[in-house]
Amino acid sequence: MEVHGGYSSAAERLTVAQDVVGSIPTSRPILCLHLAHTFSNLLKNCAVVRVFLALVLPPRAPVSHPESSHPVNANQVNEQERPRRLGDPQPWLLPFRPKRGLRGGHLQTIVGNFLPRPPFPSEGVLETVEVDPLDGSRVRCHCHWQAGPDRANQLTLVLVHGLEGSSNSRYIQGVAARAWQAGWNVVRMNMRNCGGTDALTPTLYHSGLSDDVGAVVRHFRHTLGLQRIALVGYSMGGNLVLKLAGEWGGQAPLCAVAAVCPAIDLALGADALHEPMNRVYEWRFLRGLKLRYSRKRELFPSRYAAWPEIGPVHSIRQFDHKIVSRYCGFRDADDYYYRAASARVIDRVAVPTLILHAQDDPFIRLQPETRAKICGNPHIRFVETRHGGHCAYLSRDPGNEVHWAEATVIRYLLAETDRQHGS
Repeated sequence: MEVHGGYSSAAERLTVAQDVVGSIPTSRPILCLHLAHTFSNLLKNCAVVRVFLALVLPPRAPVSHPESSHPVNANQVNEQERPRRLGDPQPWLLPFRPKRGLRGGHLQTIVGNFLPRPPFPSEGVLETVEVDPLDGSRVRCHCHWQAGPDRANQLTLVLVHGLEGSSNSRYIQGVAARAWQAGWNVVRMNMRNCGGTDALTPTLYHSGLSDDVGAVVRHFRHTLGLQRIALVGYSMGGNLVLKLAGEWGGQAPLCAVAAVCPAIDLALGADALHEPMNRVYEWRFLRGLKLRYSRKRELFPSRYAAWPEIGPVHSIRQFDHKIVSRYCGFRDADDYYYRAASARVIDRVAVPTLILHAQDDPFIRLQPETRAKICGNPHIRFVETRHGGHCAYLSRDPGNEVHWAEATVIRYLLAETDRQHGS
């Protein structure tokens, strides 16, 4: 593989081999029954039977979707078949081997969403940041600053959660703890209205508000003189950080980006959520979004219409068409998906960027054109695994190392930091 300055001449697409040797525990059906009972309050529509069968039945071979079918290229690497060696261009990348009994995308996604993390070691401070002076919209950030006079020169991670998440989402807590232990500053950002902040803005939040992330970056650079800031986003937050990176190019102080299961192609993701096997996820997201809209109407009754005027909303696409487009300045859902998607600008990313994507992610899809843009950008490392679910990546490794994506993001940023400083 030809390497220039630690990066290949094209963005690396790395398919991490899965270790499927070994037997599945015979207690797996019991585990699945327990899971189904635990989350029974979430599974209340026609998708219950389909999801239950997906959990109980042995995993099938991955289905080849038209948007994910592509030939193997010269940059593909089987990480388990080659030995580590000095000078390896990606020593930070370890193979992902799914936890035994958790190979399916649905199992990974559901268990990963509820699996606890160790307690966060720093209490931090709360800071409210204005992101739009025109309407006074503010977001709340949980900030964790390293002690010592060299704070401004330390790497600072700004973490952005996914749809209906918050700064307290488990995956945000997990990657924040690792970043703190690495000696970095950490800012856990809430999107507008999230984390109990509905009263801080008269507006709704959506997948196109990359300027909000940019406003947080500019705020802390101005107030604290931060020199190096990296962005980490999950799912919807992954789309936001990639969109900002594409819009900013190589603008300081942005120095690196990492996105886990980012919703890069928004229209494909919204439609995938409405597929029968994914209705349970759509129901959960939609329930939270509709409750949030009701709270916003209570806070700002003159701004938002009552539900009878809105009409029935039975899918994410309908919510985006009837509510997001109406109140956030888009013509319709398709206009929103096009303008808010990072796919539109991902070819303009000009800082070192890591994208983690699982082929068995239940509802994240990539257009062939988007893949071509990613693979044509020399600044992007695209790591695609066969398993991992959505933002889960529960591995066989013991202890806290079970969270493979969080560990991989931190290892990548450590390696990138060393490379930028010539270490």
